[in-house]
Amino acid sequence: MTGVYIVCGSPGAGKTTYGKQLATRKGAVFLDIDVSTERLVRLALRQSGHDPDDRDSAHFKQIFRTPVYEQLFDIARDNLSVNSVVIAGPFTREIQDAHWPQTLGQHLGAVVEVHYVRCRPDIRRKRLLSRANPRDQAKLADWENYLKYYGNEDPPRFDHVRIDSPDHVAVAEVEK
Repeated sequence: MTGVYIVCGSPGAGKTTYGKQLATRKGAVFLDIDVSTERLVRLALRQSGHDPDDRDSAHFKQIFRTPVYEQLFDIARDNLSVNSVVIAGPFTREIQDAHWPQTLGQHLGAVVEVHYVRCRPDIRRKRLLSRANPRDQAKLADWENYLKYYGNEDPPRFDHVRIDSPDHVAVAEVEK
């Protein structure tokens, strides 16, 4: 039986690294939010006169957020007939909905297990600086507002696997 593993957390927390490890362990397809939709998002932003590296503005969130996630779920659903899927993305709003895993599971026709990756803000900042991705520049330029947006990294409001990512190592423990 195939399943869906959601790997979520704030930018720089270690979602991609952990998600790839999880996909390898589960023999699953790995879908990263940026890789799956990046070219089209950049093109659409550029064509509409906006910064192609923007991922933080109200414009991006209003216009692109929902279709980007829907695209990820479409790709996942297409793969679920043959393989489990690991999806990595922030899912900041979704984890505040206590019923989201069940709702998503019904939508995808599969059991959903959420893995929440977190680490200290100073480590996230170091990782964002180190990866030098233009999409992170707005976050780094206004670090205090970035931290306010992601809050205290409140955990999901449902059962999940908590991943504490202290440096380059991710250790899983179930948090209920």
